[in-house]
Amino acid sequence: MSEVQFNLIVIGAGPGGYVAAIRAAKLGMKVACVEREYLGGTCLNVGCIPSKALLDSSEKYHALKHQFAKHGIIAADVKLDLTQMMKRKDEVVKSLTSGVDGLFKKNKIVHLKGHATVSAAGNVEVKSADGKSQSYTASHIIIATGSAPIQIPALPFDGKNILSSTEAIAIPEIPKKIIVVGGGYIGVELGSVWNRLGSEVLVIEFMERILPVSDTETSLALQRMLEKQGIKFRFKTAATGVEMKNGKVKLSWKSGDETGVEEVDKVLVCVGRKPVTDNLGLDKLGVKMDVKGFVLVDDHYQTNIPGIYAIGDVIGGIMLAHKAEEEGVACAELLAGKAGHVNYGCCPAVVYTHPEFASVGLTEEQAKSRGGGAGEVRIGKFPFLANGRAKGMDETDGFVKVIADARTDKLLGVHILAAHASDMIHEAVAVMEFSGSAEDIARIFHAHPTLPEALKEAAMAVDKRAIHI
Repeated sequence: MSEVQFNLIVIGAGPGGYVAAIRAAKLGMKVACVEREYLGGTCLNVGCIPSKALLDSSEKYHALKHQFAKHGIIAADVKLDLTQMMKRKDEVVKSLTSGVDGLFKKNKIVHLKGHATVSAAGNVEVKSADGKSQSYTASHIIIATGSAPIQIPALPFDGKNILSSTEAIAIPEIPKKIIVVGGGYIGVELGSVWNRLGSEVLVIEFMERILPVSDTETSLALQRMLEKQGIKFRFKTAATGVEMKNGKVKLSWKSGDETGVEEVDKVLVCVGRKPVTDNLGLDKLGVKMDVKGFVLVDDHYQTNIPGIYAIGDVIGGIMLAHKAEEEGVACAELLAGKAGHVNYGCCPAVVYTHPEFASVGLTEEQAKSRGGGAGEVRIGKFPFLANGRAKGMDETDGFVKVIADARTDKLLGVHILAAHASDMIHEAVAVMEFSGSAEDIARIFHAHPTLPEALKEAAMAVDKRAIHI
């Protein structure tokens, strides 16, 4: 038997993989992490981080042009330097990926550059860019290879005109018109970026509203706000094909019995993501996957093959970076004999439009449809129009919605549509993590004047005792 070189080999250095590697190293394991080139995965390199950098830059540009005058700040002849904006985005990415590299060195994690193939339980073969292969052994292997954009057969990516989210954060010139296919969080976020920068944006969505799995009332409110910002939507519509003509993209669509063609500069396809398991050797080993290709694991993230584990997007569920991170920590702790655990019911989600849409727990529809006769709920809402800090900031769009069990007052879900909603949602996450109630939030001190006071008022409104409405 070959001598074990590592206690753990992690395949993939995205949020799940690199966090698992670091936690395992801190627990005393000898760890290697395989990544073809850049540490940080999709999130740091072409996903969460660069898209949020562009969202922030585009929001500042839009505010300077359209909102600052109301504050008495007059900025004449505002110009956009897209090259500099993209440069800043790239610098943010580089600083964070370099930070992961530094953490690997600090924790003595070996970065194996190349493509990994699991040749057997406990054995990983890494093929480098120059074609050379090296085998490594480990007691445990974690698959953390993440996900990739789904490609529609009728809209094949070409990287220039038919774009995935990866190319959509690096368009060198402002397109006059863009069609976004898919009204999920990636579609509305990237649509917002280019809308603010001057593109005419049309979002087409197969379902009847944006963010189809989110709370209906809140997502519809966000939809109306995005329409006021200039984004157009067409629902119950499918893209059926594209044709290039005179440098333009002609996209064909179908909605019921109606069909049509839109001529645009770019088409951005954001219809979901699929697990990345190609050429890993998992099929040859007999690792079980579901019909969509997601790796199946047990409560300890182990596949049906002993010693092989999987976390993050590649196992499906909530496909968010922070979910992958928590799974990475839990899996590493379980391997070390500790009690790693992830409470998926308390995983927050954020849509980084303006205003932001942050949520945790059940939607109103889910709460009311709970089985066993437990679907009775009480709901409290509070508008930011009645919040003093929001008025001072000129950020009065949106509201907080608190959903509680009618019998026990247990907090079931919170949905915040507001500027800085991503910062406010974590109070609700903490209360839900400790099985708290709407009353708990209502009784907690909230500094005045602050935006989170709206959460307190919404919690009070659950019992019909809000003060400022």
